[in-house]
Amino acid sequence: MNETGRRILLGRIVGAFGVRGQIKLESWTEPRAAIFRYQPWILRDPAGRERELDGARGKESGKHLIANFPGVEDRDTVEALRGTEVWVPRSALPPPGPDEYYWVDLEGLRVLNVDGTDFGNVSHLFSTGANEVLVARGERERLIPFVQPEYVKSVDFDAGVVTVDWDPEF
Repeated sequence: MNETGRRILLGRIVGAFGVRGQIKLESWTEPRAAIFRYQPWILRDPAGRERELDGARGKESGKHLIANFPGVEDRDTVEALRGTEVWVPRSALPPPGPDEYYWVDLEGLRVLNVDGTDFGNVSHLFSTGANEVLVARGERERLIPFVQPEYVKSVDFDAGVVTVDWDPEF
């Protein structure tokens, strides 16, 4: 698989914390504070402008992280960053463990059921809280629980195929 230029969205700036330039940061890494391990970051503001940032640090606080960025020292500067996304190159992340997958690596793979019915390609995944859901788009969209081995039987990156045990009519 070609990962050149491929990026992973790890979080987003959601606002200011206090008046001294601390930043409320939403993180989608597990654990949440692991986001600080994958630097430098590519910050993409809501207008699509990008810049690189290295040296961010922070800690967990409630449902967010509280972060400090080099050169950010007041609330107004933080408020201007609201909505900015935190991206990293895919190559910055460690390899996943056995039967673990980065969602971005699954996107684009062909989805076939165990009988060979083609469901299209993996569009994206999302979490319901109870489990992850694979969205396959072909002649129509199918939402398949990403539960192994009940529904997701195998992921074969070499063949570019996710095999699922899922009724074509569902």
